[in-house]
Formats: sequence, C-alpha cells, structure tokens
Amino acid sequence: MFDRLALIEKQYKEIQEKLSSGTLEVKEMTTLLKESSSIQDIVEMYRFYLEKNQEKQDLELMIEDETDDAILEMAHLEIDALTETLEKTEEKLKILLLPKDPNDEKNVIVEIKGAAGGDEGNIFAGDLFRMYSKYAESKNWKIEVLNAMEGVMGGYTSIEFMISGKLVYSFLKYESGTHRVQRVPETESMGRVHTSTATVLVMPEAEEIEVDVKWDDIRVDTYNSSGPGGQSVNTTKSAVRLTHIPTGTMVACQEGKSQHENKDKAFRLLKTRIYDAIIEAQLEKEGAERKALVGRGERSEKIRTYNYPQNRVSDHRINLTLQRLDVIMEGRLDLVLEPLLNEFQKRQLTGE
Repeated sequence: MFDRLALIEKQYKEIQEKLSSGTLEVKEMTTLLKESSSIQDIVEMYRFYLEKNQEKQDLELMIEDETDDAILEMAHLEIDALTETLEKTEEKLKILLLPKDPNDEKNVIVEIKGAAGGDEGNIFAGDLFRMYSKYAESKNWKIEVLNAMEGVMGGYTSIEFMISGKLVYSFLKYESGTHRVQRVPETESMGRVHTSTATVLVMPEAEEIEVDVKWDDIRVDTYNSSGPGGQSVNTTKSAVRLTHIPTGTMVACQEGKSQHENKDKAFRLLKTRIYDAIIEAQLEKEGAERKALVGRGERSEKIRTYNYPQNRVSDHRINLTLQRLDVIMEGRLDLVLEPLLNEFQKRQLTGE
C-alpha cells in the first residue's frame, strides 16, 4: 500500500510542476486539474501520515538515551497517542485507495412513486420528495423537477427530478428501493396505524459520450398538461412524451413552460433511463454488486421503514435503527447515509 502511495505522491508532484509551467493548453490544463483533484485528498492524508510517523520515530530515538523519568513518561504517552493516530490514518488511507465508482461525481435523476397504500402511498412519496429537497438544500445542491403527477389527496403518484451538485450520486446511490411508512393517515378516523410504501429510483445522469441516443430513433408526442386526477391544466399541447423506439423506453415531461423546454428535459431524462438500463444489465452480468447487502437496491427490496408513532427510522440492509425520524424527514439524511457508506467501504476492504 505504501509503495502505491509513494507513486501517487510522485504523480501529484509531476502534475503540479506541469500546471505551474504556464505552457499548457486549456484542454490539457483541464485534464491535469481533474487528475490533481482526484488524488489530492490521498496525497494530503499520506503526507500527514509520514509527518506523524517521523514524529514517532524521533521520539523513539530520543528515549533510548533519556534517563529522566518524567520526560520518559511524557514521551511514552505521546508515542501511544501517535500510534493511535497512525492506525486511524492508515484505515482512512485504505478507504481512500478503494476503487472509485465512475458515477460518483455525477448529478442524479430521482424517480419517486407512491406504491402500496393508495392515497397514503402518494402522500408519503411527497414526504420523501420534501426530505430529499431539504437534504439537497443543506448540501447546496440544485433541484429541478422534470415531471410530476400529483395525487388526488396530496403528494405524488410519480415525480421525477434532477439533483445537481458536487458528488451527488456518491451520497444518494443507495437510496433506490422500497421505502415503507407506518403511521396513522389523516383520513383514518379510528386512529389505526397503516403501512404504505413508495419506491425510489436513483439514476446517474448520462453524459453524451456514454450513451448515443439519436432523435431519428425517438417518437415525439405532445399533449395537454394534467393535474391531480388527470384534469387538464392548460389548453396548449406543451407536455411532451418521448419514446425511444429501439429500447421501448418512454418518458414524459410537463413541468416546463413551453413545449421546447419540456422536450429538452424529457430528452435528458430519456438518456439517463437508457444509461441506467445499461448499468443494470452490466451489474446483473457481473453479479457481485447486485448481491451486496448495501448494493443499488432493487425496487422490490424493502430498504427502510419510517415509523411515525415511535419516531423511528430503520435501515434493514445494515440493521440500523435511529429514534430520529423527525430530524431525518427535515433533511438530516446523513444520519442514515454515513453508516451505509461506512458499511459498504468495510465490505469492500474485507472483500465481502
């Protein structure tokens, strides 16, 4: 591992020298800046490790000739502290050296659908959208609604939205799956707790170089936008439905103010859906990540339960239970996501 770290530091130095030369073209500079950014955290952590290791070695040399008991005691205490720091830093370095998911830095398109429970499932889908919106706000990410079908009693039968910002997919990629809610619906007169579900699908945004979707292969249909229950919202055919004929993939968008805007949003959504299908096919073929406990999460997989009477959130993939439902629904999603990421990294390190 340390041979590899030394090579990475050498590479980082060479990149910095090239960047400071002042002779680079814009394209090459952009490439080098990206490479530098991708290994900067590793290099800084490695240099910190070397610094603390040198401090420990210096202390160990010093105590060989030291006879003062007070100084020796202080030195041993400092060596113990440095040893603990080095062990923790080494674990962090191992994690930093794990293979990166090529999609981690991408924006995402999220689809939330009300599932079991009828109106209550739709209302819960709306609650999840609000939770992700508040989480995105806390991260200074941007949210853009691409398509939404409101439920008659509130919430959404389906909502699709893009979240853009720094490392969005790396944080949200484990959210795909079935989310279950247990609570007393507002429409329940007897005060009984009901169980409903909503499904979440998180897809990394597709880039032009990754998926080639031609307009010649797309059928475009336009129609009037509709609101809750299907009633028409306007009389102009601004809503757009795109169908990719080779794959049969279909998307729709009615949130924009014009047909052109909806067509552009729908095209981005279509490319992402096709790209996600390609990723799914690769994972099914490879098998390993699909079988992982904290993998992508199939829609049929119940990944989390939100119990309102007990103010409890349980993530079933890692046996995590938190009595913090109120703050998690207000966007404090890191309380769940950090343990998930830690478990995934642990499994990578142990080869599970």
